[in-house]
Amino acid sequence: MAGEQAFKAVINDTNPDAGGRAFSVEITGSNYNHFLGKKIGDNVDGIFVGEGDQSLSGYKLEITGGSDKTGRPMRADLAGGNIKSVLITAGVGYKGKKYVKKNSKVYRYKYDGIRRRRNLRGNTISTETRQLNLKIIETGNRNLGTIFDVEEFTPVESSTSEEE
Repeated sequence: MAGEQAFKAVINDTNPDAGGRAFSVEITGSNYNHFLGKKIGDNVDGIFVGEGDQSLSGYKLEITGGSDKTGRPMRADLAGGNIKSVLITAGVGYKGKKYVKKNSKVYRYKYDGIRRRRNLRGNTISTETRQLNLKIIETGNRNLGTIFDVEEFTPVESSTSEEE
């Protein structure tokens, strides 16, 4: 490829006080090479995510999934990093719904036992992977909001009304 290889890492904050925030970071260079060959469910040190001040040093992360350059999801129960054609029911990679058009309206049905053959990516991170989903297992010293320069809105109490 002509350009430099990179992953888009989506980091999910599992702290209940954070309200389910997610942060997006580019992983390039030697950090990119560190992720090659890892599998879904592996733990990774946060120092390999981000660069400079945005490095997650002190954090422990778990790989929970991802997708390749065409948008195919990675599935944890498929070995390897290749594309596999799998007959699946509702779950990762298939929602299991059937759309039926009746009387110029579209209805969505979810039948029991409906299966489809879908092309999915295996659980190993390869050069074809473009997005990684990461979950925080252990937190570091700094807050994620301060690392990624996301300032939380704090209402300022002003006492402009003067009563005499």
